[in-house]
Amino acid sequence: MRIHIGCEMSFDFPQETPLIAMLNVHYSRASDLERPDFLTSNPPVPIESYRDSFGNWCNRFVAPPGRFTFGTDAVIRDPGTFEMGDLMAWQHEVRDLPADTLLFLLPSRFCESDLLASEAWRLFGHTPLGIARVQAVCDFVHNHIAFNYGNARPTRTAAETYREQSGVCRDYAHLAVTFCRALNIPTRYCTGYISDIGTPKPWSSMDFAAWMEVYLGGRWHVFDPRNNAPRIGRILIASGRDAADVPLTHIFGPGTLAGFKVWTDEIVE
Repeated sequence: MRIHIGCEMSFDFPQETPLIAMLNVHYSRASDLERPDFLTSNPPVPIESYRDSFGNWCNRFVAPPGRFTFGTDAVIRDPGTFEMGDLMAWQHEVRDLPADTLLFLLPSRFCESDLLASEAWRLFGHTPLGIARVQAVCDFVHNHIAFNYGNARPTRTAAETYREQSGVCRDYAHLAVTFCRALNIPTRYCTGYISDIGTPKPWSSMDFAAWMEVYLGGRWHVFDPRNNAPRIGRILIASGRDAADVPLTHIFGPGTLAGFKVWTDEIVE
């Protein structure tokens, strides 16, 4: 399957404003791109690109005053099949985990696994280890939170989400990440595209999405507590400890969002 992916963001800036944008497809899917998904802007400005400490591709630039638009556009090849989980993946003892996964056991800005540790063990300590335990976490979070765009806020933490029982996809992911880390399962926060291909219509307006990856059985596995179902066309942009590590845009100054579009469309030959 070939999927047309991309995004466009417009901001109104009162003055020159530095930005960091994290909108390019993750290096793990780079070989699936039919051409590089370069970030472009209108008006054009110099763009400096670099990799952050997690390996995510970032773009750094300075927006001029006034209306400023930037985005990406690409075609990516995808298997076109629903995701398949490994039901036999085992849970590692902490002493046996690779060193580079240990960071994803620790509390972070939005994932206070230390604060929710006792709740995690109360809720899930009786569940089987491994994939079954992670799925129990996702089932609970999926049912515990009411999806509500109108109630979203960028500073909500996992502990606040647990109390308020409301949020958007990043809040679902943060809470599930937090519970899994408290249960000694390395878990990282992910952001990217999730298509509606293969799901019943009507489809809502496309947006970026958040999910998580857990380390079981010697590799990372995708789990999506918001949708809690396999999808076609999940395309990773970035992963980190939580949303503070992988914001789509980080703006160093005042600015007003004037337009936002995301597309993930199957190309029918």
